[in-house]
Amino acid sequence: MARVVVDVMPKPEILDPQGKAVTGALQRLGFAGLAVRQGKRFEIEVDGEVTDERLDEIRRAAETLLANTVIETFAVSVETQEQAAAQGQPA
Repeated sequence: MARVVVDVMPKPEILDPQGKAVTGALQRLGFAGLAVRQGKRFEIEVDGEVTDERLDEIRRAAETLLANTVIETFAVSVETQEQAAAQGQPA
């Protein structure tokens, strides 16, 4: 089983109040020089092989439901078992 990741972020010109709140909290805790933009991550388990057609289908799903493309951008990537293991996630 493969895992496809859809990362959704606010467009750069869109105000990100959650990101600003986290940035402020980090600065108060002594983590200077960091700026946060908060987004969403969707992990999609795919039965079988991840083909170009399957990725196109996932992009359409992201555009239709997972992201509000007026104010957000999204990126679709295939996560390998090695990447998942490196992040401490089950493959």
